[in-house]
Amino acid sequence: MSKKQGKRPKAKPSTDSNHGAKRGAGGASRSAAADPLDAPRAEPLADSDLPRCSIVVLNWNGKHHLDGCFNSLDELDYPKDLREVILVDNGSKDGSQAYVAKKHSWVRCIENERNLGFSAGCNQGMRNADRPEVVVFLNNDLRVEPGFLRALVAPVVQGHCAASTGKMLHWDGSSIDSAGGGANFHGIGIQRGYRESDSPTFNTPRKTLFACGGAMAMDAKIFDEVGGFDEDFFAYYEDVDLGWRTWLMGHEVHYTPEAVCYHHHSSTSARVPVERLRKLQIRNPLLACFKNYDDENLRRVLPAMLALASRRAFIHLGPVDRGEYRIEDLEDLAGRGWFSQLKTRWRNKRNRQTLERVGVADLMAIDDFTGGWDHWMARRKSVQDRRQRPDSEILPLFQKPLWCIEGDPAYRALHEGLVDFLGLDDMFSGLESMRDDPLK
Repeated sequence: MSKKQGKRPKAKPSTDSNHGAKRGAGGASRSAAADPLDAPRAEPLADSDLPRCSIVVLNWNGKHHLDGCFNSLDELDYPKDLREVILVDNGSKDGSQAYVAKKHSWVRCIENERNLGFSAGCNQGMRNADRPEVVVFLNNDLRVEPGFLRALVAPVVQGHCAASTGKMLHWDGSSIDSAGGGANFHGIGIQRGYRESDSPTFNTPRKTLFACGGAMAMDAKIFDEVGGFDEDFFAYYEDVDLGWRTWLMGHEVHYTPEAVCYHHHSSTSARVPVERLRKLQIRNPLLACFKNYDDENLRRVLPAMLALASRRAFIHLGPVDRGEYRIEDLEDLAGRGWFSQLKTRWRNKRNRQTLERVGVADLMAIDDFTGGWDHWMARRKSVQDRRQRPDSEILPLFQKPLWCIEGDPAYRALHEGLVDFLGLDDMFSGLESMRDDPLK
């Protein structure tokens, strides 16, 4: 995907893979034993070991964010001859392109005529990068600490992992936005620490299922080898899929707490109609699971994935009078005369049920998946044929695999029943490392 990468600095061997006590969500110590998700802490990099970095920033009508982002990147404690910043503009209509050319002329801008999505935009930035050894992806609504880049690339350069993600705080520093990530068994992503206060709990490097696509670094050669972001996803969960796939193909992804940045949470998505986001946020977890579970585990999880997605759709369709659909509640039949028959036919043709767009989006997401079976099977095969690591080594990274996302009583009953009936509690036995449910 990229131009020819430069020579990577010589990696330093890992000396320790475990640090600190095992903790659940909220930082409570669970035992004196080392946490298997703890990762080695990278040593600070000397200038001579710094890799050439290409920083790719996606933008879609986010002109109001660009000063904060680019001013902080301009102040990085990192040699300017070893870094470039590429803005991929996805057809903005707010004058972002001209603004960058005028105010931040040192940023290279790639202008698209329309919104290609996060996945394709990031891949495009990588393809146009100038000999990167490490590629960095940042959200446009982000500002970084001066030492952010040095810290973020250090574990990649030293061979601890192929990709890393930083400590993402809310814009005012009041709470955590993301400190690594996990997922429940049907692919709903977990942002570790979300809305919690920063604390020593989040100062330990850890293995993580995925690197947040808004603040991540990855070895450029490995990014190419594993296939980059899946452009079928368009946006959302493309980072979960990339991280999961990276582990599956034999590499690691780590959380690096020294790489600190600040984020305006959902500043772009908040301006998009909710049903358009919802379709991607329901469909893409299904795709990530379908592509990345091994055959045995997918056969156990797939029925639950589809059943729970269907139940969620019904919850969000809005009020439905069930009696209108039950023949057992019908007290009388229409008359046999021509007028009664005409009235019945008219009613059948004209009758409509009002449904909430969010629920319809859920149904469309399920249909995208089930209606493209041959395509997704081919995509799955392309991943599974390159598997280098068994699921048994990946499932602990989920952190809260049996988390129930909805509070609806019928949904919770279905979730618990499926977990028991399909043996998912056995599949994930002993693998939950978060004590409390994640905040939404």
